[in-house]
Amino acid sequence: MPNIESLAKQGLVFNNAFSNSPVCSTARTTLALGAYPAKLAMEYHRPFERINLPRELSTISDYLTKAGYYTSNDAKEDYNFVSPENNWSSSKKGASWHDRKAGQPFFHMQTWKTTHEGKLHFPESDIENLPTIHNPNSVELDPIHPNTELFRYTYARYLDLHKKVDKEMGVVINQLKEEGLLEDTFIFYFGDHGGVLPGSKGFVSERGLNVPLVVRVPKNFRHLLHKDLQAKLSTRVDGVISFIDFAPTLLELAGLPKSKLQDGESFLSKNLSLDDLNKRNTNFSFADRFDEKYDMVRGFRKGKYKYIRNYLPFNPDGLFSSYRYKQAAYREWKHLFKANKLNSVQSAFFKRKPLEALYDLEQDPFETKNLALLPQYTEKVIKMRAGLQKKLQSMPDLAFYPESYLVDIAKDDPIIFSLKHKSDIARFINIIDMSLQPFEQVKNKLKAVLLSNEQWERYWAMNAVLAFGDKANEFLPIIEKIRQSDINLINRSRAIQYLALNNGVSPQLELEDLVKQAKDPLTALAILNIATQLHDTLGIAFNIELNKLLKNSTETRGTSMESFHKRTVDGWFKARMDYLKNI
Repeated sequence: MPNIESLAKQGLVFNNAFSNSPVCSTARTTLALGAYPAKLAMEYHRPFERINLPRELSTISDYLTKAGYYTSNDAKEDYNFVSPENNWSSSKKGASWHDRKAGQPFFHMQTWKTTHEGKLHFPESDIENLPTIHNPNSVELDPIHPNTELFRYTYARYLDLHKKVDKEMGVVINQLKEEGLLEDTFIFYFGDHGGVLPGSKGFVSERGLNVPLVVRVPKNFRHLLHKDLQAKLSTRVDGVISFIDFAPTLLELAGLPKSKLQDGESFLSKNLSLDDLNKRNTNFSFADRFDEKYDMVRGFRKGKYKYIRNYLPFNPDGLFSSYRYKQAAYREWKHLFKANKLNSVQSAFFKRKPLEALYDLEQDPFETKNLALLPQYTEKVIKMRAGLQKKLQSMPDLAFYPESYLVDIAKDDPIIFSLKHKSDIARFINIIDMSLQPFEQVKNKLKAVLLSNEQWERYWAMNAVLAFGDKANEFLPIIEKIRQSDINLINRSRAIQYLALNNGVSPQLELEDLVKQAKDPLTALAILNIATQLHDTLGIAFNIELNKLLKNSTETRGTSMESFHKRTVDGWFKARMDYLKNI
């Protein structure tokens, strides 16, 4: 990529730059705000309700516009919040800095779709009909992927696309040069999440989070950096930075203060040396609902160690998502799993996840060797777990309330909501973390929570019960009661899920009926995810009336659904229904 390499010769290359979320809308929300979406009820990709910004926080483009910059965006926004009025001076296809007033400073955001996930939605016949520039037989496959002709071709084609987008970026760089602006302009090159090969985008592995980042520092503004960085341009930075740091960095370069609600710290400053940068060694990451697939995963990295907590371990990474499986390589990967033609590392994507995992990224960059159960790493696991728990409770992480409840209750001001419910969220975290302890030690406490009068305590208790599996069979009378009469349809569905997985209870008719009873699309979607997990694990087909489901799901949201991409929602449900009917 010669154009990007030319930027690197006059700037900084960041080896450890990360998106906090491995999917585009949530990542872009983080970039725009410099704050964790998980504390703002904005962590869900393709939001059913865009969330209002709290009064103390706005977007980087809004701050710069108000400070006198001409702000242009060509052209993707894709945020999970309600944008401020006049968020950009111009945001449309073809928008650029050329429409600013003479001498007006500018901030420009340029997006290319050349390497977007959708560009790998090609027919398998392309292997024969559309040869690649890169040799498929020379690519180096990740160990999680099967060594097949289709996977090698997909890798080669993805590399071809990067060569293409480099040329497209070169056009913009040359414009700045020809207009005499290059040495007055900081240029940031980065991706909005990790790669889009199977098992990357949408997952808190390094494949889904690690982004390229090059910052070209213009000659006329090198004085804004620490003196030792001015002398060390064309160098690599090993310190960890993430998307929450971008907005504070731009504000500092512009001489503006950061918001007290921003979580990040500037990484370009007069007061920040290369040694200071390289001491940064932590990153927090999260994954929740991406399109129609639910999960809840949190990651905490410190130094070379990465800790992952799977709050819904019964949901495998490979759980059906219609957009993911438009890639032929994804479909082949799953077909080979079902045919028992994968090794243990390649099969893990389609199996139940561990409750927690610990990886040594220096020795195991592809995160294939879970150290969490090895006795010599017990102390490290405890420390990393405590670090994550502290992070979640201090934010606090609003995803400990299910999305179906959160979007209605917290959408007007998530900060006020979080202040009111911080202690509740801490309690929910403690409930689900009982699943990390031996069952005999926690069963009395867990039983008390299953009998709680508070529906979200029962929700997390049922998730803990599912994590314990048949060890929790002594709770069958309580689980049966939740199945029959809980006011919360998701809790009832979780009870049915437990009974189907551990006691052979047939779930079809009950889950089909609960989907029909759902009064909002998010509750229906949560139940459909439970049905999908049972479909894949037990080979059970479900037949749910699509038209009635869509009517219940969209009409109850009224105009709010119209503001969202209704056709996308309908497509999710239709794809999921078609999938569930077949084995």
